[in-house]
Amino acid sequence: MPGATLDYYLGQGYYRMRQDLFTCQFLPHDDQLYTVHWLRVMLRDVQFGPKQRHLLRRNAAFSMAVRPFRLTAEYETLYSLYHQSLDFEASPNLAELLLAEKTMHSVFNTAIVEVRDGELLVAAGIFDQGVDSIAGIVNFYHPAYRQYSLGKYLMLLKIAHAQQQQKTYYYPGYVVHGYPKFDYKLWACPAATEVFDCYSRQWPLFSWEVVAQQSAAIVADWLAREGPGSVA
Repeated sequence: MPGATLDYYLGQGYYRMRQDLFTCQFLPHDDQLYTVHWLRVMLRDVQFGPKQRHLLRRNAAFSMAVRPFRLTAEYETLYSLYHQSLDFEASPNLAELLLAEKTMHSVFNTAIVEVRDGELLVAAGIFDQGVDSIAGIVNFYHPAYRQYSLGKYLMLLKIAHAQQQQKTYYYPGYVVHGYPKFDYKLWACPAATEVFDCYSRQWPLFSWEVVAQQSAAIVADWLAREGPGSVA
């Protein structure tokens, strides 16, 4: 996929799933429907606060490298350890998460951030690259290193790499109104984060008030088209 094409669809609220692009407005959970709100970070406006700078200093002893992504046994082994520690449903391996069935070919320009403690791979973050943007796909880490907040650390490393590459946007995924499980995607720099409005096709600055307004509009539109349902 050409980088400019990926940039365009990310800017329209689409995201990667395996070898396709998709978008959605609802997340079903516990017999409820919650509204989904896509995020992007304006890289030129990112300023790390005390918590972010502390994490960067704390993990400075680890080595870091960014490489073109190739599926390897080392990555799969680390992902398997990570997957075993999860308390939610996720793809059982990287091949299923990233690739189409029965093919190892990817249409995306994908890279990986490696974090190592000596020779040991302790964390990795996969992202797709456009001309003007990157999209974070998945972060995973060794459960024994949980205390180092490596998922959040990988977000900061991706942002720093994208800034070095003079990208404009970092797309971390979505938050869900009324369901805080995905709020960590705001951790890097809420003040530099925008949230997609699926009706105006614009990206206003993020706030929970803006998300609540968007959620109300999405639910009202759903009810007008489908009738009353189980929507949180």
